[in-house]
Amino acid sequence: MENTEKKLKEAIEALNEGNYQISFDVFKPLAEQGNAKAQFHLGFLYRIGQIVEQDYQQAYHWYLLSAEQGYAVAQYKIGLMHYKGQVVDKNYQKAFKWYSLAAEQGDPKAQFNLGVLYRRAQGVTQDHEKALTWFLAAGEQGYAIAQFTLGGIYENGQGVPQDYQKAFNWYSLAGEQGHIDAQHNLGWMYYHGEGIPQNFQKAFKWYSLAAEQGDLKAQFSLGVMYDNGQGVLQDYQKAFKWIALPAEKGDVRAQFFLGCMYEDGQGVAQDYSKAIKWYTLAAAQGEPMAQSNLGHLYANEQTGKLDYIQAHKWFNITGAKEKEKIERLMSSNQISEAQKLAKEWVNEHKNH
Repeated sequence: MENTEKKLKEAIEALNEGNYQISFDVFKPLAEQGNAKAQFHLGFLYRIGQIVEQDYQQAYHWYLLSAEQGYAVAQYKIGLMHYKGQVVDKNYQKAFKWYSLAAEQGDPKAQFNLGVLYRRAQGVTQDHEKALTWFLAAGEQGYAIAQFTLGGIYENGQGVPQDYQKAFNWYSLAGEQGHIDAQHNLGWMYYHGEGIPQNFQKAFKWYSLAAEQGDLKAQFSLGVMYDNGQGVLQDYQKAFKWIALPAEKGDVRAQFFLGCMYEDGQGVAQDYSKAIKWYTLAAAQGEPMAQSNLGHLYANEQTGKLDYIQAHKWFNITGAKEKEKIERLMSSNQISEAQKLAKEWVNEHKNH
């Protein structure tokens, strides 16, 4: 037995180092002899397709043999496969059964997923208290997703009294582990002073961490902080850099803000064509200030983009009084054309 454990330990180390052949040569015979740990790891090799051809059926087969012997991680994996419908039919009741067995043994992923089932009433009657119990069990073991979820539960008062301090504590634990959404939320709490003293420096720190990981909301907020000089020295170039990232991914606030920066030449060379481009993208998503700014840009001779028909169109869309002023400078045909364009645009963008 002691020799077997030593072999398994060495094989797992080899697996973690990417030496799949060495690990396979140990796991396969031990798995065939009924060793639960070896069965699980052999299943893992089949799942990732290393040394053997990727085969989810074989992965399930070996996971199940291991799970039936009480190996918690295998029980969790079987539950996950039933939950996702991998190889087997999607079955929340079976997912619940296997998650429960693994959770009772202390597997944090199974504990969290069991909480999710209770929360969503999947395979079991909805029970927010039991969901919270399992989220807490996973969170207290350091499982970051559970910690983030607990933060949201306490922040929003979902089935528990709203408690910003507890929300902050759980977000902090998850954020310190690199959980991107927790980092964003910590930035938001510090920025707005929600449940904790407002602190722009700490807001900047957490937004930076989330932004570096690609969180679009954090990137926008970081850009705004550079633009305003909140918690950091004012730097329009850095503001532009960060705001451009979510704008390019379709964030409407960032698109509008980028349009403003191009219009004003703030952090970037003034460029009315690019201002119009970004305002138009934001306007298409229903941003009224972008729509209004388009009207003003097209109505202003100094921009080099003078176009009364386009200006009238946008003022018409926003219901701005400026529409009446520029009508005095337009022919009846131009006004009719502008009204037609406005109507077409509104019909195309009804969902916004």
